[in-house]
Amino acid sequence: GPTDMLGRLTGQKLAERLNARLVLENFVDNPFLEKFYHSPEEYAFRTQLFFLLERYNQMQELHQKELFQNYIVSDYIFEKDKIFAYMNLNDDELRIYDQVAGALDRHVVTPDLVVYLQSSVERLMKNIRSRNRAIEKELTEEYIDNLNEGYNYFFSRYKSTKVLIVNCEEADFVNDAGDFENLVNEIFSQD
Repeated sequence: GPTDMLGRLTGQKLAERLNARLVLENFVDNPFLEKFYHSPEEYAFRTQLFFLLERYNQMQELHQKELFQNYIVSDYIFEKDKIFAYMNLNDDELRIYDQVAGALDRHVVTPDLVVYLQSSVERLMKNIRSRNRAIEKELTEEYIDNLNEGYNYFFSRYKSTKVLIVNCEEADFVNDAGDFENLVNEIFSQD
């Protein structure tokens, strides 16, 4: 997600290693995101629906293009949008969100394997600070802690496909070749 680039950078390396098609989440084009960080209650619903529809459209494009690669690597799964929705929307908004998401969800292909790179709040906050993005200045440790708990809860109960949970607190899949090869081997041992 936008809170941590570890998954994105690892996904890019993995796609290169496997000669896979790479699908990256596009969060910078959301016109409501910066407003959401400043005023969450006012902009949460619009921000969430924009993300939901953009992710859906991106997933649909995969069906429409002829794919020559054996693999597709993405830095997100469609269903994880619900983590943010349940954190940020009120009950009335959630009812509408669930109806829209449920209708779209039936048309999205389930991945063969989900790799969840689990991290601590401290490391996530360090990554956010090191990026020094103006749009993320409003992110608090409390918000990241709640988000991290949401991710842990979601993926510990995710049943749609195989989930490989990798604790990456001590690992560096981007800069350490040994750590990266261990991850690749772990992924292929799931078959």
